[in-house]
Amino acid sequence: MLKVLLADDSSTEREMMSSALKSAGFDVTEVEDGDAALDAIKKDRFDCIILDIIMPGKNGYQVCRQVKKDESMKDIPVVIVTSKGQDSDKFWGKKQGADEYLVKPFEMDEMVKTVKDLLNC
Repeated sequence: MLKVLLADDSSTEREMMSSALKSAGFDVTEVEDGDAALDAIKKDRFDCIILDIIMPGKNGYQVCRQVKKDESMKDIPVVIVTSKGQDSDKFWGKKQGADEYLVKPFEMDEMVKTVKDLLNC
């Protein structure tokens, strides 16, 4: 079973995304901020990481940048999910290393398809 780390400070958003991913057969670990995401990444290996941008502690951009700069993790796909939808936000997300950038609100099916496409499953 492929493992997904989901970091979002909104419990409602986490619950919706987690439910959709679990229904699609993924093993999901949920955290509520960037620091907890980095702690989880140190303890376990994930096949995909989903990050909100605006979170307490380290934001999604900072977590993405740390993941992509680490030789042992740089190949893990990162999906940014956020309400920040301006072109400059998307540009900055991709510049930090994000593989995909989804603007909230989005359909859960779209998010699941994005993860499946990145993992070739």
